[in-house]
Amino acid sequence: MGGRLVPFVLLALLVALHAQLWLGRGSVAHVRSLQQQLAAQKAANAQAQQANDRLAAEVNDLKEGLEMVEDKARSELGMVKPNEIYVQIAPR
Repeated sequence: MGGRLVPFVLLALLVALHAQLWLGRGSVAHVRSLQQQLAAQKAANAQAQQANDRLAAEVNDLKEGLEMVEDKARSELGMVKPNEIYVQIAPR
């Protein structure tokens, strides 16, 4: 009786392992989904890093260059120096 039970137990273990491989937490589909999420997150991180680098360069320019401050004030706040005439040309 013990000799007939061993193959069934081994078969049951094999079925359980295959079920875990195809349906469980570490299944092929789950791993593929996690890889896609990782790729999407890496792309988002790269975009955020580019934005951070651009902003860091802008902060550095604002700290060091008065010309950049003047350009920002002119374009965003409409600054005009005394005795200066402001002429705006409309784009076509």
